Amino acid sequence: MTTEELRARLCGEIASPVTPFKPDLSLDLSGLRKNLRGLLRHPMCAVVAAGGTGEMYSLTPSEHREVVKVVVEEAGGHVPVISGTRFSRQIATDLAQQSAKLGTDAILALPPYYPNSDSEGLIEYYAAIGAATQLPLFVYSRDWLNPSAAWVEKLAARVPPLLGWKDGQGDIRRYQQIMSRVGKRLHWIGGVGDDCVPAYYSIGIRTYTSSIASVAPKLSLMLHDAASAPDLPTLGRLMGDYVVPLYALRARRKGYEVFVMQEMMNQLGMAAGSVRPPLPQLTRADKEDVHRLLKKWNPVLD
Repeated sequence: MTTEELRARLCGEIASPVTPFKPDLSLDLSGLRKNLRGLLRHPMCAVVAAGGTGEMYSLTPSEHREVVKVVVEEAGGHVPVISGTRFSRQIATDLAQQSAKLGTDAILALPPYYPNSDSEGLIEYYAAIGAATQLPLFVYSRDWLNPSAAWVEKLAARVPPLLGWKDGQGDIRRYQQIMSRVGKRLHWIGGVGDDCVPAYYSIGIRTYTSSIASVAPKLSLMLHDAASAPDLPTLGRLMGDYVVPLYALRARRKGYEVFVMQEMMNQLGMAAGSVRPPLPQLTRADKEDVHRLLKKWNPVLD
């Protein structure tokens, strides 16, 4: 798939599946395959292998390889696969090269390990990842990485493989400034959460990464359709009935953004398991709230 072919495919939902674990917190690869087969029956525009929701932070390089391998095999060339990478310069480039050999279509670079990086050092970090393979590169702006529009423009000029920008901050004012300055040079992706679909789509974005897709792909597609139309009454109903209550639950503790999705999957009989520390376990009361939430989600579940 060429860069332009990939860009043309990126309209709608990019699924960000969880990485399921067994009770001993080892990888549940058969469970991952089962989940992907259900997910990919729906028209996702791409799928992320070992991204943020997929706990790439907790994966060893060999585990990362196994997860990416499964996702590529299950996608079967029908859906583009974007593989996550991060940590140090050398580990990030190694993971990118490993993913390219496995057949991924693009690389998603998360911020490096050092949270006080110099702006020039950051550019060199992303340039090294971009040069490590012949694949298109996406930068995931999240956590402490929240650069200026001028810096993003400089990065785009310095790193030719850079194809897109995934926002993980939800700062619509800043994102508009970046988009206005850089323009069509990059493909813009909403990445902070399904709850920000109305805001992202209001400024012209038509691609977003969805963790909800792991649980209710039907709902993530409905969000895209309503926001694209735009059908504001339907979008408002979907947000109020399903998305906002979910994200309120996810916001109760740092790390719940992953385990709440896994607990929903567990209660639906899907493969998910638990999270690896330091991500926290859900309290009994919060698990009960997940159960109550799911009862209201029946209309949007497969």
